[in-house]
Amino acid sequence: MANTQQFDMPHDTDIAWCPGCGNYPLLIILKMALAELGIAPENLVTVSGIGQAAKAPHYFRGHVFNGLHGRALPPATAIKAVNPSLTVIAESGDGDTYGEGGNHFIHTIRRNPDITNLVHNNMVYGLTKGQASPTSEKGMVTPIQVAGVTMEPFNPVSTAIALDASFVARVFVGNVVQAKEIIKQAILWEGYALVDVFQPCVVYNKINTYQWFKENTYALPEEYDPTDRQAAFAKSIETEKLPLGVIYTNSSKKTFESQLFTAGSALYTKRFDEQAFSDLLHSKR
Repeated sequence: MANTQQFDMPHDTDIAWCPGCGNYPLLIILKMALAELGIAPENLVTVSGIGQAAKAPHYFRGHVFNGLHGRALPPATAIKAVNPSLTVIAESGDGDTYGEGGNHFIHTIRRNPDITNLVHNNMVYGLTKGQASPTSEKGMVTPIQVAGVTMEPFNPVSTAIALDASFVARVFVGNVVQAKEIIKQAILWEGYALVDVFQPCVVYNKINTYQWFKENTYALPEEYDPTDRQAAFAKSIETEKLPLGVIYTNSSKKTFESQLFTAGSALYTKRFDEQAFSDLLHSKR
């Protein structure tokens, strides 16, 4: 197995997650994926917002941008645009990404930056003690939704496919090998790659537990074709059991940063052309 020590934090690091939290296995899975891909910590940037999931980048080595609630994707897009040589991962929770950051989620898919978006989906707000998140099941009772959630849950996979995202996958942290291999594919993918990660909140969500995910998910068969968009959309709206795997891919889309005037190299390497800037300032257009 690849050496993950290059990503390890000191053993006396104070971890804020609860015992049994699904964030722990995802952290290990991501470390293994990065180590096996040979990505050095100095070439990695992890961007997050606010929440328990958003603390994940604090617990392994690499560059970190920890921003506002729901605002992980815009700085991740910008970081990749100004330095395309970096591996950029946006990592936050279902509330942060699909709730507060829902508008950014939609338009990041449209822009198609070459970033990986790992969404810790535990179907509840864990940091703020258990109110419903966008992906909470209808009827779920919480300290805030005392009569049960009345809205249909947001479906990020079908939304991403409807917007023609270039890579859409779903994994469960209980399936370590599959999750690791799919996250590796997402990191290597050229374009926006969504990985919706089922990881239980053992304190505030007593419905969607480790056992529930084991019983209510299944792995897509090897013969499944993720390039068939209609079939992928049909898979995305299945509810009896939820499919795990790479659900949809479209490799024909250009990345956001490849279409910018800065394309090809990091912005800091570009020479400032004073004459061109002066001509622009004094032009009548």
